[in-house]
Amino acid sequence: MRGSSSNPVAAPLKTARRGTVKLGAALARCAACEIRGQTFCSALHDDELGRLQSIVSQFRVAPGQLLFHEGDEAGNVFNVLSGVVKLYKFLPDGRRQITGFLFAGDFLGVAAGGILSYSAEAVSDVVVCRFVRRQLYRLFDEFPKLESRLLGITTDELAAAQDQMLLLGRKTATEKIASFLINLARRMKIELEPNNTVPLPMPRGDIADYLGLTVETVSRTLGKLAREGLIALPGVYRVTLLRPDDLQEIAEGF
Repeated sequence: MRGSSSNPVAAPLKTARRGTVKLGAALARCAACEIRGQTFCSALHDDELGRLQSIVSQFRVAPGQLLFHEGDEAGNVFNVLSGVVKLYKFLPDGRRQITGFLFAGDFLGVAAGGILSYSAEAVSDVVVCRFVRRQLYRLFDEFPKLESRLLGITTDELAAAQDQMLLLGRKTATEKIASFLINLARRMKIELEPNNTVPLPMPRGDIADYLGLTVETVSRTLGKLAREGLIALPGVYRVTLLRPDDLQEIAEGF
C-alpha cells in the first residue's frame, strides 16, 4: 500500500542545514567531496561551488524509506552521495518492476513533465544532496555548463535503460545473473579481478524484480554459479567473483 508522501525523506543532517554552517566551511566540504568527480557538480570550479551550496540540503535516508513516489510532483531533485537507491514502477496488475539501482554520484528526480514516473527507495543507508528543482534550474541559467553535465548523465542513464531492455528480453536466467554481477562490480568501481568481493546490498527479491525472474530462480542460479566455481557466496550480502572473465563470457552469451 502506498504510504504518505508528505515527508518522504527522513532525517536532515544537521551539519548541512542552511544557516548552521558558515559558507566557507560548507564550500570547503563540497570542494573536498570524495565523489565530486562523478557528479554533475564537477562542472563547477572551486570558486563557483558556493552558488550550488546555497541551494542544497543534505539528508540521510534509512533502508526501506522512500525519497518519492511514482506520480508525485517533481519538486526536488537528488544526488546520491553514498548508499544504494532502487527505482521501480508498479505494473497494472500490481506487480513491481525495478528499473534500476543508483549509487554514489547518480542523479534522480528529473521529470520532463513535472510528474515523477517512478518511485525511489533506499536499499541501504543513503545520504543524498537535495535541490529544490526550480532553484537548480535557475542556476542552470547562470552556469550552462552545469546543465550540460547533467544532460550527459541523463544520456548515460538512457543508455543503461536500453541495456536493461536487452537484459530482460534476450538473455537466459544465467546470463542475466552473470550480467548483473559484472555490472554491479563496475558500478561500484570494483576491479574485475579474480577473488575480488562485491557488496550485494539488495535482497534476492529486489534482484528478481530487476531481472524479471522469481526469487527461487535467482537463488538457484547463484547457487549454480557457486557450484561451478565462478563465484563464492561468503554471506547473503556479498559475492566473490572467482573467475570474472568466465562470468563475463556467460553474460555476453558465449
